[in-house]
Amino acid sequence: QVQLVESGGGLVQAGDSLRLSCAASGRAFSNYVMAWFRQPPGKEREFVALISQRGSNVDYADSVKGRFTISRDNAKNTMYLQMNSLEPEDTAVYYCAAGRAWVRRNTSYDYRGQGTQVTVSS
Repeated sequence: QVQLVESGGGLVQAGDSLRLSCAASGRAFSNYVMAWFRQPPGKEREFVALISQRGSNVDYADSVKGRFTISRDNAKNTMYLQMNSLEPEDTAVYYCAAGRAWVRRNTSYDYRGQGTQVTVSS
């Protein structure tokens, strides 16, 4: 089992920055591909970014590329999402997930956190 806890969400204005964290406990964090997903109000959950086990490979949704940066610190069992130049369209509940495969599909991940709310006002 892997337990994931997100933090760092909040209410910000357009153009501001936030850094989300995902703290993991349980089985070896470094064994897992880690990802961020988000669910905007009234919409389905969507892919944001993912990172390989050692952090050498990353992938981003087109909507966040150039603004968001995913990273991980395996020594701290923590993954991060640095979000810059936030837009109202980024408003969503953000979830982290852990899995074995290099995929963008949320349902392919084995473990998920409870989410943290990010609200961006215009």
